Amino acid sequence: VQLQASGGGLVQAGNSLRLSCVASGRIFSSYAVGWFRQAPGKERELVSASNWSGALTYYTNSVKGRFTISRDNAKNTMYLQMNSLKPEDTAVYFCAARRSSDGGVYTTQNAYNYWGQGTQVTVSS
Repeated sequence: VQLQASGGGLVQAGNSLRLSCVASGRIFSSYAVGWFRQAPGKERELVSASNWSGALTYYTNSVKGRFTISRDNAKNTMYLQMNSLKPEDTAVYFCAARRSSDGGVYTTQNAYNYWGQGTQVTVSS
């Protein structure tokens, strides 16, 4: 699976962005997915994850109520809708995927074996 992330940019605090990640090479509907981010000088962290169908999701506490993960398996695309952005959301955002047969959500980096190239999100105050 090859993943291509896009949609990052520079926005003011309080505004919104939608990240997209297009997958190619395999049947995307059989893959669990996640969005990670890495801020300068910090470790990469999980932001949100979804099982293969989108019925099960996970959000880190700092984005709950502001971010929404979704996917369109017919388009081989996953999304991260980010609302009410804060300066602390500034980071490079990565999409990730792994083949899944159990319908679960995966919350660790090591669980994913396919990664996108990252897209920069910068939120100004």
